[in-house]
Amino acid sequence: MISLGIVTISDRASTGVYEDKSGPAIRDVYTRWLATPWQEAYRLVPDEQPAIEAALRELADDVRCPLIVTTGGTGPAPRDVTPEATVAVCDRILPGFGEQMRAVSMQTVPTAILSRQIAGSRGASLIINLPGKPVAIEECLRAVWAAVPYCVELLGGPRLAFTDAAPRHHRPTSA
Repeated sequence: MISLGIVTISDRASTGVYEDKSGPAIRDVYTRWLATPWQEAYRLVPDEQPAIEAALRELADDVRCPLIVTTGGTGPAPRDVTPEATVAVCDRILPGFGEQMRAVSMQTVPTAILSRQIAGSRGASLIINLPGKPVAIEECLRAVWAAVPYCVELLGGPRLAFTDAAPRHHRPTSA
């Protein structure tokens, strides 16, 4: 069984001011889309760059999650530091993920242009930043899902299996 990372970045949810609904939204997508047996590696951290970096390092290096999805902290506000934390821990940045998520989101939300979500790799882990709104989570994951399974494999992760509910994914015929 593989462990999949879910990281919610929120000052208010991490202090109990409100319930985290974004992390469970990621869990719901994993549950509906993945046929591969998996277990959740969930972290809820404040909008503090050292805390975000520590959670990402732990999930990549110690838990060895082939896929880590974050939610929150991708806007232009001063405390939105998830992209900076992601860049700090990644070996490589994969800019196409953020570009595609913004392009899809812009079709329905004009302020999506303000989003700074990115993706990158750390060792054998793919890290993808998503916005903090639960409604945007599936939309953004669906926008990039075609590349996620193959990227996980290229990084040395497992070959994932999917349910019929999952968006189409692409593996080159030579893979």
